[in-house]
Amino acid sequence: MQIRLHKNARTTPATRAEIAASDEPITVLADRYGITWQTAHKWRYRDSVYDRSHTAHNLQTTLTPAQELIVVELRKMLLLTIDDLLAVTREFLCPAVSRSGLGRCLDRHNVGNIDELRAAPPKPSHKPFHSYNPGYLHVDIKYLPQMKDETTRRYLFVAIDRATRWVYVAIKNSKSAGNARRFLKSLHSACPIKIKKILTDNGKEFTDRLFASRERKATGNHEFDLLCTELGIEHRLTKPRTPQTNGMVERFNGRISDVLKSHHFRSSEELAQTLLRYVHLYNHQLPQSALKSRSPVQTMKDWFKTHPELFHKRPYNGPGCDSY
Repeated sequence: MQIRLHKNARTTPATRAEIAASDEPITVLADRYGITWQTAHKWRYRDSVYDRSHTAHNLQTTLTPAQELIVVELRKMLLLTIDDLLAVTREFLCPAVSRSGLGRCLDRHNVGNIDELRAAPPKPSHKPFHSYNPGYLHVDIKYLPQMKDETTRRYLFVAIDRATRWVYVAIKNSKSAGNARRFLKSLHSACPIKIKKILTDNGKEFTDRLFASRERKATGNHEFDLLCTELGIEHRLTKPRTPQTNGMVERFNGRISDVLKSHHFRSSEELAQTLLRYVHLYNHQLPQSALKSRSPVQTMKDWFKTHPELFHKRPYNGPGCDSY
């Protein structure tokens, strides 16, 4: 048994055992060990050589056990503060009860914290995405770490199809409107699906709608919007300050962040090749729970078998990453 003695303790379990085993008078033992005769008498006739608990064996309470049960139930049912509960207790149960005594009573019965008794508000459930046919893509941009052989950082343009989770990415030197337009053009060429809708945030590379104002609408003259119109794609924007609307692509960006954290890249080319391999692995081999344990490409092929009209070409096993 591990014990912790006070730094000024005069006795130890060993000396206490010697006192208990000795037949010498109490006063002699007290003088020998430098303790009072009361202490020597205590350890002479005690069965154990260890200290007992200092917790009181009998609680000095004003309330009877039955009254305590009533107080606890009032606390749980009515969620009364301690002052309100004190007034009720003094009026109907025990006029002599003190506030501190009532507080100790509540603590003993684990109802001292009123906030823990209140029902927690239900957490908002994460609603799944509505069921869509292939052709609704989420688009976003992710910052890439700057490598030693680079003078400026690069940006990863990411697009993911809502129905098949198929991903297409491209690395650009800047997140300009021109690069956003070029990304959309290459996406339209690489994606076997007929792209019907695209969802982006309110970045200036995607729209000329003012982010801070809900009154200002997109003019349609932005070069990204012009290409969408040319390709017959509906361009949708997320509401200001609601990044969760574009959460599907944000979750994939989280996967990219994990890849970046778990690898040490010696050059920008090595980083790009790693992302290319990961995107190819993601599209072709990684099963997705949302796709019933199928990969995005397998899901795309299944859609092609039943709805070939949604595609402008047969799904192929090509890579999904371009470097700029």
